Amino acid sequence: MSEQAAGAQGTPSERLRVVVADDQAAVREPLAAVLGLAEDIDVVAAAADGTEVLAAVATGPVHVVLMDLRMPVMDGIDTTRRLAQEHPEVAVVVLTTFADDESILAALSAGARGYLTKNAGRQDILRAIRAAAAGQSVLDREVQDRLLATVRGSAPPAQPLPADMTPREREVLALIGQGLPNRAIAEKLFISEATVKTHINNLFAKAHIRDRADAVRRALAAGLA
Repeated sequence: MSEQAAGAQGTPSERLRVVVADDQAAVREPLAAVLGLAEDIDVVAAAADGTEVLAAVATGPVHVVLMDLRMPVMDGIDTTRRLAQEHPEVAVVVLTTFADDESILAALSAGARGYLTKNAGRQDILRAIRAAAAGQSVLDREVQDRLLATVRGSAPPAQPLPADMTPREREVLALIGQGLPNRAIAEKLFISEATVKTHINNLFAKAHIRDRADAVRRALAAGLA
Protein backbone atom coordinates (compact mmCIF):
# COMPACT_ATOMS: atom_id res chain seq x y z
CA MET A 1 0.00 0.00 0.00
CA SER A 2 1.35 3.43 -0.87
CA GLU A 3 2.18 6.04 1.72
CA GLN A 4 -0.44 8.27 0.20
CA ALA A 5 -3.14 5.64 0.75
CA ALA A 6 -1.94 5.02 4.29
CA GLY A 7 -2.30 8.71 5.03
CA ALA A 8 -5.62 9.13 3.27
CA GLN A 9 -7.04 11.01 6.25
CA GLY A 10 -3.95 13.00 7.13
CA THR A 11 -0.37 13.64 6.05
CA PRO A 12 1.14 11.22 3.51
CA SER A 13 3.45 9.61 6.08
CA GLU A 14 0.85 9.30 8.84
CA ARG A 15 0.26 5.88 10.36
CA LEU A 16 -3.30 4.61 10.40
CA ARG A 17 -5.03 5.24 13.71
CA VAL A 18 -7.47 2.43 14.42
CA VAL A 19 -10.14 1.80 17.06
CA VAL A 20 -11.08 -1.82 17.77
CA ALA A 21 -14.68 -2.23 18.99
CA ASP A 22 -15.96 -5.50 20.44
CA ASP A 23 -17.91 -6.13 23.63
CA GLN A 24 -15.90 -9.27 24.45
CA ALA A 25 -12.56 -8.48 26.06
CA ALA A 26 -11.29 -11.93 25.06
CA VAL A 27 -11.72 -10.88 21.42
CA ARG A 28 -11.05 -7.15 21.66
CA GLU A 29 -7.74 -7.16 23.49
CA PRO A 30 -5.89 -9.88 21.52
CA LEU A 31 -7.14 -8.40 18.26
CA ALA A 32 -5.89 -4.95 19.24
CA ALA A 33 -2.53 -6.41 20.19
CA VAL A 34 -2.14 -8.33 16.95
CA LEU A 35 -3.13 -5.40 14.73
CA GLY A 36 -0.80 -3.14 16.66
CA LEU A 37 2.15 -5.21 15.45
CA ALA A 38 1.65 -3.93 11.89
CA GLU A 39 4.21 -1.28 11.03
CA ASP A 40 1.66 1.16 9.58
CA ILE A 41 -1.07 0.85 12.24
CA ASP A 42 -1.55 2.35 15.70
CA VAL A 43 -4.45 0.93 17.71
CA VAL A 44 -5.44 4.04 19.66
CA ALA A 45 -8.40 2.59 21.58
CA ALA A 46 -10.19 -0.68 22.32
CA ALA A 47 -13.90 -0.02 22.86
CA ALA A 48 -16.55 -2.26 24.43
CA ASP A 49 -19.56 -0.48 22.89
CA GLY A 50 -20.56 2.29 20.54
CA THR A 51 -20.45 5.07 23.11
CA GLU A 52 -16.80 4.25 23.77
CA VAL A 53 -16.13 4.32 20.03
CA LEU A 54 -17.65 7.80 19.71
CA ALA A 55 -15.67 9.01 22.74
CA ALA A 56 -12.42 7.69 21.23
CA VAL A 57 -13.13 9.36 17.89
CA ALA A 58 -13.95 12.65 19.63
CA THR A 59 -10.64 12.76 21.50
CA GLY A 60 -8.32 12.57 18.52
CA PRO A 61 -7.94 11.68 14.87
CA VAL A 62 -9.12 8.18 13.99
CA HIS A 63 -8.91 6.76 10.48
CA VAL A 64 -10.67 3.40 10.81
CA VAL A 65 -12.97 1.69 13.31
CA LEU A 66 -13.00 -2.11 13.25
CA MET A 67 -16.59 -2.60 14.37
CA ASP A 68 -18.44 -5.51 15.92
CA LEU A 69 -22.20 -5.42 15.29
CA ARG A 70 -23.69 -6.88 18.46
CA MET A 71 -22.66 -4.65 21.37
CA PRO A 72 -24.55 -3.34 24.42
CA VAL A 73 -25.52 0.31 25.01
CA MET A 74 -25.01 1.25 21.34
CA ASP A 75 -24.63 -1.45 18.71
CA GLY A 76 -22.44 -1.43 15.62
CA ILE A 77 -25.16 -0.36 13.17
CA ASP A 78 -26.20 2.69 15.19
CA THR A 79 -22.55 3.58 15.83
CA THR A 80 -21.71 3.31 12.13
CA ARG A 81 -24.64 5.56 11.28
CA ARG A 82 -23.55 8.14 13.88
CA LEU A 83 -20.00 8.11 12.55
CA ALA A 84 -21.22 8.58 8.97
CA GLN A 85 -23.25 11.59 10.07
CA GLU A 86 -20.87 13.20 12.56
CA HIS A 87 -17.40 11.96 11.51
CA PRO A 88 -17.64 10.99 7.82
CA GLU A 89 -13.86 11.01 7.56
CA VAL A 90 -13.75 7.87 9.75
CA ALA A 91 -14.05 4.60 7.83
CA VAL A 92 -15.85 1.62 9.37
CA VAL A 93 -14.94 -2.00 8.71
CA VAL A 94 -17.39 -4.46 10.24
CA LEU A 95 -15.89 -7.59 11.84
CA THR A 96 -18.63 -9.87 13.13
CA THR A 97 -19.83 -13.44 13.45
CA PHE A 98 -23.06 -12.50 11.64
CA ALA A 99 -23.31 -12.83 7.85
CA ASP A 100 -27.09 -12.78 7.40
CA ASP A 101 -28.66 -10.60 4.73
CA GLU A 102 -30.25 -8.19 7.20
CA SER A 103 -26.99 -7.49 9.05
CA ILE A 104 -24.96 -7.05 5.87
CA LEU A 105 -27.40 -4.68 4.21
CA ALA A 106 -27.98 -2.72 7.41
CA ALA A 107 -24.23 -2.21 7.91
CA LEU A 108 -23.60 -1.16 4.31
CA SER A 109 -26.62 1.12 4.34
CA ALA A 110 -25.36 2.75 7.55
CA GLY A 111 -22.08 3.57 5.82
CA ALA A 112 -19.66 0.71 6.50
CA ARG A 113 -16.90 0.45 3.87
CA GLY A 114 -15.99 -3.14 4.61
CA TYR A 115 -17.64 -6.25 6.01
CA LEU A 116 -15.71 -9.26 7.28
CA THR A 117 -16.69 -12.26 9.33
CA LYS A 118 -14.59 -13.40 12.26
CA ASN A 119 -13.28 -16.23 10.11
CA ALA A 120 -11.09 -13.61 8.44
CA GLY A 121 -7.35 -13.91 9.04
CA ARG A 122 -5.03 -11.15 10.23
CA GLN A 123 -3.88 -10.29 6.71
CA ASP A 124 -7.47 -10.08 5.48
CA ILE A 125 -8.33 -7.69 8.31
CA LEU A 126 -5.25 -5.54 7.67
CA ARG A 127 -6.05 -5.42 3.96
CA ALA A 128 -9.62 -4.30 4.70
CA ILE A 129 -8.43 -1.61 7.13
CA ARG A 130 -5.95 -0.20 4.61
CA ALA A 131 -8.50 -0.31 1.80
CA ALA A 132 -11.13 1.47 3.90
CA ALA A 133 -8.66 4.21 4.83
CA ALA A 134 -8.02 4.71 1.11
CA GLY A 135 -11.76 5.05 0.41
CA GLN A 136 -12.18 1.54 -0.98
CA SER A 137 -14.55 -1.24 0.01
CA VAL A 138 -13.72 -4.84 0.95
CA LEU A 139 -16.28 -7.61 1.43
CA ASP A 140 -15.12 -11.09 2.29
CA ARG A 141 -16.14 -13.99 0.07
CA GLU A 142 -18.93 -15.23 2.33
CA VAL A 143 -20.49 -11.77 2.42
CA GLN A 144 -20.22 -11.35 -1.35
CA ASP A 145 -21.85 -14.73 -1.85
CA ARG A 146 -24.71 -13.82 0.48
CA LEU A 147 -25.37 -10.56 -1.34
CA LEU A 148 -25.29 -12.25 -4.74
CA ALA A 149 -27.60 -14.99 -3.46
CA THR A 150 -30.03 -12.31 -2.29
CA VAL A 151 -29.97 -10.66 -5.69
CA ARG A 152 -30.34 -13.95 -7.58
CA GLY A 153 -32.75 -15.58 -5.16
CA SER A 154 -36.43 -16.23 -5.29
CA ALA A 155 -37.43 -12.58 -5.29
CA PRO A 156 -38.55 -11.16 -8.64
CA PRO A 157 -35.62 -9.94 -10.75
CA ALA A 158 -34.73 -6.32 -10.26
CA GLN A 159 -35.90 -4.01 -13.00
CA PRO A 160 -33.14 -2.99 -15.41
CA LEU A 161 -31.66 0.41 -14.82
CA PRO A 162 -33.36 3.10 -16.89
CA ALA A 163 -31.71 4.11 -20.15
CA ASP A 164 -31.75 7.79 -19.23
CA MET A 165 -29.43 7.37 -16.25
CA THR A 166 -26.29 9.40 -16.83
CA PRO A 167 -22.79 7.89 -16.65
CA ARG A 168 -22.18 9.87 -13.45
CA GLU A 169 -25.36 8.50 -11.86
CA ARG A 170 -24.18 4.99 -12.70
CA GLU A 171 -20.82 5.75 -11.09
CA VAL A 172 -22.55 6.97 -7.94
CA LEU A 173 -24.78 3.89 -7.83
CA ALA A 174 -21.75 1.63 -8.23
CA LEU A 175 -20.03 3.31 -5.29
CA ILE A 176 -23.15 3.03 -3.14
CA GLY A 177 -23.12 -0.67 -4.04
CA GLN A 178 -19.59 -0.86 -2.66
CA GLY A 179 -20.81 0.53 0.66
CA LEU A 180 -19.28 4.00 0.40
CA PRO A 181 -20.97 6.88 2.26
CA ASN A 182 -21.67 10.17 0.49
CA ARG A 183 -18.50 11.91 1.67
CA ALA A 184 -16.29 9.10 0.38
CA ILE A 185 -18.15 9.09 -2.95
CA ALA A 186 -17.59 12.83 -3.27
CA GLU A 187 -13.87 12.45 -2.58
CA LYS A 188 -13.51 9.56 -5.01
CA LEU A 189 -15.27 11.41 -7.83
CA PHE A 190 -13.76 14.83 -6.99
CA ILE A 191 -17.16 16.45 -6.61
CA SER A 192 -18.96 18.08 -3.69
CA GLU A 193 -21.09 16.11 -1.24
CA ALA A 194 -24.06 18.28 -2.25
CA THR A 195 -23.56 17.18 -5.86
CA VAL A 196 -23.45 13.54 -4.74
CA LYS A 197 -26.78 14.00 -2.97
CA THR A 198 -28.27 15.53 -6.13
CA HIS A 199 -27.11 12.55 -8.21
CA ILE A 200 -28.53 10.14 -5.61
CA ASN A 201 -31.90 11.90 -5.59
CA ASN A 202 -32.02 11.82 -9.39
CA LEU A 203 -31.02 8.17 -9.77
CA PHE A 204 -33.35 7.04 -6.97
CA ALA A 205 -36.23 8.79 -8.76
CA LYS A 206 -35.34 7.47 -12.21
CA ALA A 207 -34.75 3.87 -11.09
CA HIS A 208 -37.51 3.81 -8.45
CA ILE A 209 -35.00 2.93 -5.72
CA ARG A 210 -36.54 2.99 -2.25
CA ASP A 211 -33.51 3.43 0.00
CA ARG A 212 -29.78 2.80 0.26
CA ALA A 213 -30.17 -0.92 0.94
CA ASP A 214 -32.30 -1.20 -2.20
CA ALA A 215 -29.59 0.72 -4.07
CA VAL A 216 -26.99 -1.87 -2.98
CA ARG A 217 -29.22 -4.65 -4.35
CA ARG A 218 -29.80 -2.83 -7.63
CA ALA A 219 -26.09 -2.10 -8.07
CA LEU A 220 -25.26 -5.78 -7.53
CA ALA A 221 -28.03 -6.92 -9.85
CA ALA A 222 -26.74 -4.59 -12.57
CA GLY A 223 -23.17 -5.81 -12.13
CA LEU A 224 -21.97 -2.37 -11.02
CA ALA A 225 -20.59 -3.44 -7.61
